[in-house]
Amino acid sequence: MSGEGESSTAAAAGETAQRRKHKVIIVGAGMAGLSSANHLSKNGCTDFLILEGRNRVGGRIVSIDMGSQKIELGANWIHGVLGNPMFELAMQHGLVSIINIPKPHKVVAATEDGKQVPFQVLQEIYEAYVCFLRRCEEYFLCQYLPPPDIHSVGEHIRLEVDLYLNGVDCEKEKRVRQLIFECLLKRETCITGCHSMDEIDLLELGSYTELQGGNIVLPSGYSSILKPLCEHLPEDNVRLSCPVRKIHWKRKGAARRQAAAGVPVSANDTILEEDEDDDDGNESDDSDRTVTEVPIGGEQQQKETEPGSAGSAAADSLAHILKHSTANVVVECDNGTIYEADHVICTLPLGVLKEQGEAIFAPALPQYKMDSIESLLFGTVDKIFLEYDRPFLNAAISEIMLLWEQLPESSAAADTLDEEQRLKEQWFKKIYSFSKVSDTLLLGWISGREAEYMETLSHETVAERCTEILRQFLKDPFVPKPKRCVCTSWKRQPFSRGSYTAIAVGASQDDIDNIAQPLYSSPHQSKPSVLFAGEHTHANFYSTVHGAYLSGRTAAQILLTPDSPQEIVMESDSSDLSSWIQGIALD
Repeated sequence: MSGEGESSTAAAAGETAQRRKHKVIIVGAGMAGLSSANHLSKNGCTDFLILEGRNRVGGRIVSIDMGSQKIELGANWIHGVLGNPMFELAMQHGLVSIINIPKPHKVVAATEDGKQVPFQVLQEIYEAYVCFLRRCEEYFLCQYLPPPDIHSVGEHIRLEVDLYLNGVDCEKEKRVRQLIFECLLKRETCITGCHSMDEIDLLELGSYTELQGGNIVLPSGYSSILKPLCEHLPEDNVRLSCPVRKIHWKRKGAARRQAAAGVPVSANDTILEEDEDDDDGNESDDSDRTVTEVPIGGEQQQKETEPGSAGSAAADSLAHILKHSTANVVVECDNGTIYEADHVICTLPLGVLKEQGEAIFAPALPQYKMDSIESLLFGTVDKIFLEYDRPFLNAAISEIMLLWEQLPESSAAADTLDEEQRLKEQWFKKIYSFSKVSDTLLLGWISGREAEYMETLSHETVAERCTEILRQFLKDPFVPKPKRCVCTSWKRQPFSRGSYTAIAVGASQDDIDNIAQPLYSSPHQSKPSVLFAGEHTHANFYSTVHGAYLSGRTAAQILLTPDSPQEIVMESDSSDLSSWIQGIALD
């Protein structure tokens, strides 16, 4: 028996020792990763490998069948038509019709006692709210200075709301209008991707560029857009269910010295990096001597590297590869496989970088990058789908807005509720509406800490609560229970850890640019060792699929561009309107 154990250990070490060398490794098969791979492939570079942790491609794009409908668990719409590469791709492959007839959209708003608000009141408040939001965007676009002590979008809108409501004399009328404003702010948290609009930096709201043309739904599901991107990729170039554990990138010889020790660095050890002599006087982005901490898994790592264990053999093999590799980057996967590459395009979502960014890179990412990863927001937005046997909502109504009475922030009752208790008792009050996907399918949205709490509940519990809500707001005790309830869980998903990026108070577009900044192994290198892509790396289109697509294409383009002295020629087209506009010389 012991002989069998030894041979399996040797086999594991042998598997680990297999070296696979590629020109480019792409970490993640979401839109950014697929876009990079597609662009490389179309330009004649097929020496790349995509490593994806999930057992499917698409990342935060995932469509499933629910009844006769395609429903979107992730990305919902193509945001805008003019200059949107996703719309162009969808049109090119017949995934969307040119004639897009909007469905009749009748929204009703109801209070907790089931009373519907007159439509003209709802329209009046919505128009005022849109106006307030546009004013917030102007601070970025026109470089205005905000009022003193107003730093967030939420604070500014509440200031506007208070001024607006001062003109309403009747207390009852004032209260209803206040509730509509609060409901619209909850809706905004789902659009922006945050817990509260108080988290969103006022001066940066306008940095997001909205493309004209409205939101387009793909009838065959958003996932259908993945096919045209994958059809040019050689099948062997994609590894699914292959999470990346570590990205070892060489930094001026530091990685070589790290490997020379022959054993993995412990969590408490520190590598002192000394820059190589710069013949041309170029300096790195850090000082001449940089202290970099490289965290490695604690107890588990120790057990795995005990003498005689398979982990120890694997560690020795890894140390040997790191010491002798001529590649710029060595990528270590959870299954023990080790890949070498000249370049890595890292498309890990911001949520994953926040959680593992410190541990996944060796040497650690530069401090400016870690600070920016920390500064930006990666919020949670979840969906609740309710499927019914028969229609019950009035055929003319497409959405019901829920005007919840909230506990005032400063009330004694609110003070006595700790956050955990508050979430347990009131999580569902963050659902701002239920809208019809079809006559027998409703969709509710929820964001922030309440969404995270909902992810801990069973779908049955969520369905029961939603049924109570609908009965209450529709004043109809016979609203049926759904036959099926599907809830998303983007925060709990290990390969997303949230939904999408937003610019938090104190952060800026500079933080997005910092994360997008490629890493070079030395100042003399013509092409970077590590590049970054994903929606969180596009300064104008963050939080969107087209932002992810463009960032992935740009990363591939940097690697494809022929070496030229002191310049990198970037691909430019009308898809990125902001850069096109910036390219126009204005007198």
